[in-house]
Amino acid sequence: PAAWEPPDLPLLTGVYQENNRLAAVEHLGEGAGFAPEGVTIDSEGRIYAGMEDSRIIRFAADGSDPQLFADTGGRPLGMAFDAQGDLIVADAFKGLLSISPQGVLTVLTNELSGQTILFANDLDITAEGTIFFSNTSTRFSIDEFMLDSIVHQPNGQLLAYEPSTGSTRIVLDNLYFANGVAISPDQNFLLVVETGEYRVRRYWLAGPNQGEVDIFIENLPGIPDNITSNGENLFWLALNQGPPTRQTLDPFLPLPFLRKVLWRLPESLRPAATPFGYVLGLDSNGIVRYNLQDPSGDSYAEISSVMEHSGTLYLGSIGEDSIGRVPIH
Repeated sequence: PAAWEPPDLPLLTGVYQENNRLAAVEHLGEGAGFAPEGVTIDSEGRIYAGMEDSRIIRFAADGSDPQLFADTGGRPLGMAFDAQGDLIVADAFKGLLSISPQGVLTVLTNELSGQTILFANDLDITAEGTIFFSNTSTRFSIDEFMLDSIVHQPNGQLLAYEPSTGSTRIVLDNLYFANGVAISPDQNFLLVVETGEYRVRRYWLAGPNQGEVDIFIENLPGIPDNITSNGENLFWLALNQGPPTRQTLDPFLPLPFLRKVLWRLPESLRPAATPFGYVLGLDSNGIVRYNLQDPSGDSYAEISSVMEHSGTLYLGSIGEDSIGRVPIH
């Protein structure tokens, strides 16, 4: 493990002012599957969610009528539709997949230079069809994701898959737990979440800064997960854990030996996360415009993804057995 001195936790004031705007979350599709990490919506308004047991379930627009759309045999995480109407899926075990409207599954890529892509996590697609996706760790699989957090080393990558050639390349490496990926509506830049550093980085796809990387937002008040663009002027960022969990974990980050000791303890004796629902809406400059919370964690917590559709947010989670839905306000 490497030592890291995290920045001071932001106060819950100003743009992070504590509130209960997620208390009104409606639960859709309860019981159809556990841990719908990635959620997306097709052109007909139907909702798709990837479950922990490898199934992708499709729901009617109101969350009813759950049907099996596909079974990846792995762990489907981030998902997005391409221009042809195929569902592109980052599967933590299987790699980057394409699933036709009829549910026929094709593996697009699962290796790079002869090495297996160990932990495909999230993706977004450019207007020209290039698929950018995160490989969370080149060292640990999703089954060992806590170990990647324990060692706190830059094992993550941002990769790009070109459908026209079938080639996969490294765009960025040395990322700390590479996670959510989102492309700006103007196609000028791409955002990638570094969960391990509580920040979002920006990679410039075009313009005078093309090929350069900078910080979009940092020292987030919780532990960030996936990020999506609403196609207009906002990026929605899911915070899987909130300030209480950061308060618990941050003191251990400068102390590698202590983290090794904690890992060897039974799980029941390790520091535990505190449920806290948290979603942020960021503008194209990384400024917080929306701040939605459920400090109690009772309404909808461990939020892993957020998608805006018709003035409503659809939430995924690694701890719930339903999809969350809440109006933007």
